[in-house]
Amino acid sequence: MTHYSYELTGQTGTTATIGLIVLRTDETIEQDFRRIFSDSNISIYISRVPSGNEVTGETLAQMSTNLPAAASLLPNTLKYDVVGYGCTSGSAVIGTNKIEQLIKSTCQTSHVTNPLHSLVTQCQARGAKNLGLLSPYIASVSQTLRDELSNCGIHTPVFGSFDEAEEAKVAKISPTSIRDAAIDIGRSPLVDSVFLSCTNLRTLDVIPEIEAELGKPVFSSNQVLAWNMARLAGIQIGQP
Repeated sequence: MTHYSYELTGQTGTTATIGLIVLRTDETIEQDFRRIFSDSNISIYISRVPSGNEVTGETLAQMSTNLPAAASLLPNTLKYDVVGYGCTSGSAVIGTNKIEQLIKSTCQTSHVTNPLHSLVTQCQARGAKNLGLLSPYIASVSQTLRDELSNCGIHTPVFGSFDEAEEAKVAKISPTSIRDAAIDIGRSPLVDSVFLSCTNLRTLDVIPEIEAELGKPVFSSNQVLAWNMARLAGIQIGQP
C-alpha cells in the first residue's frame, strides 16, 4: 500500500454555515431550502427531530424534550451562523426563548430562529399588522399560534384552515388548493397581508400567483424562516 500526504482546507460554507432542525414528518421544508439557498458556498446541515404523525398541542410540546439531541446531531466541529427550528406551531407552543436555549445547549451557533419569530420580524419590517391566516391544522393548534401573534401585536381577523391533523396528508395538500384558499382569505378588506402557516405546506411556487391576484404581501413559514436565517447570517437571498 502507498501512503500519500495530504493538506487540509477550510470548511465548505465559505459564505455561510447554517443548520436546520426538521420535523421527522416534514416532507417539504428541506426541498424548499435547497432551492432558496442555491449558492454552493452556503452550507446547509440538516437534523431531524422526532415528531408525532398527528399535530396536537401535546405532540408539539413533546418536541422540546428532543430538541437538544436533534441539535447535537448537526456536525459538532462546526460553528453555525444560524440554526433554524422548522415548525411554526411548535414555535408557538414551546416559545422562541426556550427553543434558543435548548438548541444552544448542544450546538455552537451565533443565532437561533424559528418560523414564528421570523414572521413577527418580517411583519414588523413590512408594517403588516392584520394577517389573513391559512393553516392546515385543527382549531386548537391554530388558536395557539393566533394567540402568540396577538401577543406580538399582529392580529389575524380572517382565519381559514384545511382542518387536517395528519402530517402525511398536510404534505400532499395541492398547491392549487393552497392558492385558492389563500386568495379567498386575502380578499377581505380586514387584512393587509396573508400568511400561509406550516413548513410542510407546498407554498413556494404559488406565492407569486397569490400576490399578483391580491396586490398584498404573502408570507409562508418556509419563506420567512429562510429570509430571517439569511438576514441573521449576513447573506442575501431576496426579499419575501
